[in-house]
Amino acid sequence: MKFIVKLFPEITIKSKPVRRRFIQRLQSNIQVILRRIDEGAKVSGLWDKVVVETTTEQPEQLQAMIQALSETPGVAYFLQVTEHPLGSFQEVFELARQAWGEALAGKSFVVRVKRAGKHEFTSNDLERYVGGGLLQHTEAARVDLHNPDMTVNLEVRDQSLYLVERRYPGLGGYPLGSQDGVLSLISGGFDSTVSSYLTIKRGCKTHYCFFNLGGAAHETGVKQVSYYLWRRYGSSHRVKFITVPFEEVVAEILKSVHHSQMGVVLKRMMLRAAGEVAERLGIEALVTGESIAQVSSQTLRNLSVIDSVSDTLVLRPLITSDKQDIIDLAKAIGTYDFAKSMPEYCGVISDRPTTHAKPERIVEEEEKFDFSVLEEAVAQAQVMRIDQIEQQAREEVEVETRDQVQASEVIVDVRHPDEEERDPLQVDGVEIIKIPFYSLTTEFPNLDPQREYLLYCERGVMSQLHALYLKEQGHANVKVYRP
Repeated sequence: MKFIVKLFPEITIKSKPVRRRFIQRLQSNIQVILRRIDEGAKVSGLWDKVVVETTTEQPEQLQAMIQALSETPGVAYFLQVTEHPLGSFQEVFELARQAWGEALAGKSFVVRVKRAGKHEFTSNDLERYVGGGLLQHTEAARVDLHNPDMTVNLEVRDQSLYLVERRYPGLGGYPLGSQDGVLSLISGGFDSTVSSYLTIKRGCKTHYCFFNLGGAAHETGVKQVSYYLWRRYGSSHRVKFITVPFEEVVAEILKSVHHSQMGVVLKRMMLRAAGEVAERLGIEALVTGESIAQVSSQTLRNLSVIDSVSDTLVLRPLITSDKQDIIDLAKAIGTYDFAKSMPEYCGVISDRPTTHAKPERIVEEEEKFDFSVLEEAVAQAQVMRIDQIEQQAREEVEVETRDQVQASEVIVDVRHPDEEERDPLQVDGVEIIKIPFYSLTTEFPNLDPQREYLLYCERGVMSQLHALYLKEQGHANVKVYRP
């Protein structure tokens, strides 16, 4: 099977050297991702497209490849095609009839031809011939140029003919790695996950920085959603996940700073720390999920005062976005369920927080702050490759991992409902219940404490992270199921 990958239109208007570099990057990214699914996949980068060839006929592998292509930055859309030598018009018609003849019965249709190269005929010539033949020699109802039930798509490239079996939408954007790296300040909520996705889509190698304000459950959740974003949209490149322990910083703010200024001071401390982490890792810019006036610390004046503490460029992809638009995009990219159930830890709660911070007042408040606490937090920052989250979870989880289940035990399928519906889990003689990962924290305590439960997810990452958290909460009756 062959896929023709079409470039994001903005790539095609670049200068020749830049366009060539972007195409090479896209080819490399696709090759890295698809060869995890099919080692024999071949990926070729051409001037106006990327061609993917696979010999696999396994439906699961093909579906996985289609999903991967649809979630790879830089792809406008891609076509599933069959390739044939370009013959006569009659031979083209015969191939089209074999491919679409039965499907056209009783339906209106139109033939569309895209052509590249030198030929003695036009695209319209071939459209009319094939369309007339299909109308005469199939049970199609009629030709409809404007609102057809079906479109017969053909592409002619030099001396090759492609029958377009299906067209799939792509993600758009630039190939990942075509832009410099950025460090996303991620809390796991709607805003930070969507802003991280947008920088990935724009081709930025997006690393993740989490400020731990004291919640183990929160860190577990943020690791999950960061891993999810990387695995789904950015796995062609390795990136880092950084945890900065901020409990003592928060405690120092609560002790030293006036309550009305706490929110702005906390954000300034985070920006200082993130700037140092970025400099240490050679990262050019920071990314936040802030939007104008969404909360008190995000007024223009406050954002200006916050930014003044760091020379590092701060990107805010959502700066003019409405909250509902952000939530809608979170649903589209799959982070909504993570965000809505993300455990929260409120670092500071200000009484009548300032919306118009004065630089001199903030400086005065920060003079009371012991900056050695911030320096210690940055020094203790933990840096790991994000693809090691799975390995770390396996090493840290002090629960039993099993590949067999006893009849008295219960499997808890923690996958997202969409994933579970696509590939239902079936284990003979064993009870299986479905509790999505984002509901485990609230629903697990309601289960029978006398029974043993084995958490299951496809790759084992979320099941292991949640097993660790549940055990830390005192639930001894939890294991991990890895068939």
